[in-house]
Amino acid sequence: MASAGEPSPASALGTLRIATVNVNGIRAAYKRGMADWLAERNIDILCLQEVRAPDKIVRELLGGEWHILHAEAEAKGRAGVAIASRQEPVAVREHIGDEYFALSGRWVEADFKVPVDGEEKLLTVVSAYVHSGEAGTPKQEDKYRFLDVMAARLPVLAATSDYALIVGDLNVGHTTLDIKNWKGNVKRAGFLPEERAYFDRFLGEEIGYVDVARKLAGEVAGPYTWWSWRGQAFDNDAGWRIDYHMATPGLAERAVHAVVDRAATYDARFSDHAPVVVDYQF
Repeated sequence: MASAGEPSPASALGTLRIATVNVNGIRAAYKRGMADWLAERNIDILCLQEVRAPDKIVRELLGGEWHILHAEAEAKGRAGVAIASRQEPVAVREHIGDEYFALSGRWVEADFKVPVDGEEKLLTVVSAYVHSGEAGTPKQEDKYRFLDVMAARLPVLAATSDYALIVGDLNVGHTTLDIKNWKGNVKRAGFLPEERAYFDRFLGEEIGYVDVARKLAGEVAGPYTWWSWRGQAFDNDAGWRIDYHMATPGLAERAVHAVVDRAATYDARFSDHAPVVVDYQF
């Protein structure tokens, strides 16, 4: 996995660049410079989480050159996920399938046609925002319920699309490589053994998806994608890797370059999360 600023093959014929970022409020992100980042990155499919804005505002900020699928949360100022694409999707779905989460603004799916060896194949992209949770509270029960529904939905997507990709803020660090200070967080939501067990299933033999960024980075610490606004977490790189590209194996094999667009300085961040950008070669 590369670091920000390294050359990318995105200009190569047949490369699809897909980015995911929790914007921590799209209006605030744009005030902090998100538009400048987006203008420079040549992204084909942009997945957003924690949008926290009405649909009209989202479309005004992103601009008319995007096809936008946006699921607002019923609770104003909360959650919200979106997929913005240069290519128009052939089909879209606006929630994960469980009516309990229908208005939660946490899951959207878009289907695209991609050319592979002279044929059109179906690519399904999901922008997901898993609950942050709080150990021992109803918030954590909602998180487990959502992860249960994910565990049922992922195999369906793998069976019905040629390629499936789940990206977003999944709010779980899978292994000790994914959190800088993991020893102090084993009883905290986001690194609970019960949560990490779901990712063993998602990324293991049972469900069979591939953690694309980890595959390309190897067994190294991070690269982290979230740092608290508070204290010196960002300056000390005391982060969490909780933003993912989870792909079906055939798609994961087509991932050629991945980078976390970590801002150069604390003041240059437009969110407390950094974008995860991956190039897929078709």
